[in-house]
Amino acid sequence: MKLPSTAAVLAYAFSQAQAFSDSSPFILFSTAKLPQQPPTIQLQTSSKVLETAKSLLAACPTRRYILVSQPNMHAADLGPDDDCRMPNLCRAVRGMDRAHSWAVAEVIGQVSGKPLGEYVSSTCGADKVVVERVELAHLPAVLEGGEKRRGEVLGDNDYELGKLLDMLDGEDYTVMVFSDPNEFKAYEPEFAEPVHIDMKRWAEEEAGEGGKKKLNSTDNLPLFEKYQFFTPGIFMSFIVLVILLSILGVGLKALASLEVSYGAFDKDMGPAAQKKQM
Repeated sequence: MKLPSTAAVLAYAFSQAQAFSDSSPFILFSTAKLPQQPPTIQLQTSSKVLETAKSLLAACPTRRYILVSQPNMHAADLGPDDDCRMPNLCRAVRGMDRAHSWAVAEVIGQVSGKPLGEYVSSTCGADKVVVERVELAHLPAVLEGGEKRRGEVLGDNDYELGKLLDMLDGEDYTVMVFSDPNEFKAYEPEFAEPVHIDMKRWAEEEAGEGGKKKLNSTDNLPLFEKYQFFTPGIFMSFIVLVILLSILGVGLKALASLEVSYGAFDKDMGPAAQKKQM
């Protein structure tokens, strides 16, 4: 199976650049053959990239090590052929075969040159190797709308890098290019806004329910403290009802106390009554 060249890796980086806008590429190429074939996974964390780079540098393959920092560099800046905005860098990388180069298109996280430089100096000996750090001009962020300015800065930086590579011609060296620092914003999918609206609505509903629960502080009270059974109106109605029942009771008692003889309403048919009728 034919291993992919670094040029193919750069082409992959350009094609996938829009997928992970919060990542940056890492490139390592050397005049010496790499001691091992690094993994070709094109999406890695910064810690994994740093670990692999140290394993490639452990054998101290060259005498000179150039650490190139290009802040805010993106994989799209290193597109294939004419799309590459740093032609000198892309030309140098394409001149190396798979055994002399390694690149990761999408590195998630920060890659710093300080730990790499310190590792080379401590492993190979500070008196036996030369470690150079090159800080290129800061690139404007893509979201700032300064595409033209970004292209100009990239061109100037690539020119300076090209002069450095020309000076290294004929020597043994290892070059590492990375983005330090980068200011990329995390990728936001197109459906982020509807999700945000739904989440906001859900949060408002939760807040409303929570407010109602908070306002209703009588849920845990006893029954007679939670509800008012005897309001002033009901209490007054009971008083009036007691008075009326008392009057009714007195009246019924008075009626019951009346005593009438059975013959009180009978007609008197005695001599006196007959005399009156005459």
